[in-house]
Amino acid sequence: MKLLVTGGAGFIGSAVVRRAVAQGHAVVNLDALTYAACLDNVAAVADSPLYAFEEADIRDRAALDRIFAAHAPDAVMHLAAESHVDRSIDGPGTFVETNVMGTFHLLEAARAYWTAQGRPESFRFHHISTDEVFGSLAPAEAGGGQFTEETPYDPRSPYSASKAGSDHLVRAWHETYGLPVVLTNCSNNYGPYHFPEKLIPVVILNALAGKPLPIYGTGENVRDWLYVEDHAEALLLVVQKGEVGRSYNIGGENERSNIALVRALCAILDAKRPKAEGSYADQITFVADRPGHDARYAIDPARIREELGWRPSVTVEEGLEKTVEWYLANEAWWRALQARDGVGRRLGTG
Repeated sequence: MKLLVTGGAGFIGSAVVRRAVAQGHAVVNLDALTYAACLDNVAAVADSPLYAFEEADIRDRAALDRIFAAHAPDAVMHLAAESHVDRSIDGPGTFVETNVMGTFHLLEAARAYWTAQGRPESFRFHHISTDEVFGSLAPAEAGGGQFTEETPYDPRSPYSASKAGSDHLVRAWHETYGLPVVLTNCSNNYGPYHFPEKLIPVVILNALAGKPLPIYGTGENVRDWLYVEDHAEALLLVVQKGEVGRSYNIGGENERSNIALVRALCAILDAKRPKAEGSYADQITFVADRPGHDARYAIDPARIREELGWRPSVTVEEGLEKTVEWYLANEAWWRALQARDGVGRRLGTG
């Protein structure tokens, strides 16, 4: 296939680009190169004849029309988004503009291209979203259950509300215009090339720097952790074999509380790069909680497992060890990002 991947210089998007090229797909990477993007993320495939890069914003309809016409993709994999909840609290407008209006312009450009091509049944518009659109679950021990594809939407942050809005637009373009779409909602990703503003890279890098390891509230908030390479594999499977009009929840089957996750990271660091004395866990510091902090996310991945045969390949313990090893071996990558906007300081308290 020839894939148009939006946000392909970001964390999850670059994993999709690398894996797609490795599988023999042609890839057009469309990215606006905002603060969280890094072309080093795709350096491994940059010289491949299967890879092309287009610097463009998904809100720029003229640029989108040009790119569709020039590259004639078989499918769109739409990952470009503002994704950091804390940033959405401080500046919700950017999230609405990019995640809602950007998706609208991309849908319209894709529809115009698809129509001009004679509305081929093989075309796909794959919209990649988050489990956060479903809101917050009660603890498992209290019968909180898991998110399924039928769980009602209940977004509780500006970020998740903007992603919910984009999900609804994609479904509407399928129902109204017949655009062949598939949707996926994933749990929390982690792994190599994760921009250093999210929990896992913050903990690793703060630990190495001897800084406090900030834990929101009591650290009992629970997430389902999905290794990014497993996610990329699932996304490529869905765009090729997913049923048109259907959504698939992609989870890691690895629920952990934030405090348990951080302690596990500290134990791995203790083993791989021990301190002169004490444990990295001594640096754990509890800080004021995020406003509206969701208590628990958990995905039931039964549909993608039963219909497409996908399951995650690593446990969270295996994935965390791989992640720590990657950050220890790639200091030049994360050092170059330290001066970018917001890195190293608490956001979302405004």
